[in-house]
Amino acid sequence: MDIKILVAAHKPYWMPTDACYLPIHVGHAGKQEIGFQGDDTGDNISAKNAHYCELTGLYWAWKNLPADYIGLVHYRRYFTRREVRSIEARKHEILTQSDWEKLLAKTPVVVPGKRRYYIESNRSHYNHAHHTEGLDLAAAIIQERYPACEAAFETVMNRTWAHMFNMFVMRRDLFDAYCTWLFDILGEVEQRLDITGWSTYEARVYGFVSELLLDVWLEANHIAYKEQNVSFLEPQDWLKKGSAFLLRKFSGKNHQ
Repeated sequence: MDIKILVAAHKPYWMPTDACYLPIHVGHAGKQEIGFQGDDTGDNISAKNAHYCELTGLYWAWKNLPADYIGLVHYRRYFTRREVRSIEARKHEILTQSDWEKLLAKTPVVVPGKRRYYIESNRSHYNHAHHTEGLDLAAAIIQERYPACEAAFETVMNRTWAHMFNMFVMRRDLFDAYCTWLFDILGEVEQRLDITGWSTYEARVYGFVSELLLDVWLEANHIAYKEQNVSFLEPQDWLKKGSAFLLRKFSGKNHQ
């Protein structure tokens, strides 16, 4: 199988050597070289990286990368066979070309295991974590342009779990269909949304919104998928993350 999985990065970092992985410097336009493929060749939106995050790499792959299967992971976050405690050992659990061929022979799409919120729906979690306008506009645009997806949007917003991180591997025809749909919606949100005065973090709005739109597209199109473990290559401070979430939830300070 011709499989290409982008590894989104913005700084030098360890990379897997398996041939199916393609390190890509997202937001490469105007930046110092770090030795990876840039996302600013051919048809690209590299200059929008501050607002689209890793999606500038995804757009580049959609427009410029020939492959039968295309995916996206992050320089610190990969699909792995299983979770292990040692960070160094996690590198050896990252799925290889052979692993991917076996998986993709059975399913057209692979996504991360569910992230569960338990006490929050996807919509309420987003509202507590971010400015709401971006997701509100995405909902309106789906209603206008893709009414067949409206019920799926509501279903996903009301769930207490989601497939996050903008990580997946997809068969090419599905990948093209997803990107066509996704970037049409995000492009229209961008046209209508005024982010003047937003913090650098909140200005990454199109990346945040897209994390939930993946599940909307899967749900609306009844796409079969397999969930796969995701491992982080750096320690996660869950106490800090949990404390920050509770602060946003109960204080309403989600726009700083």
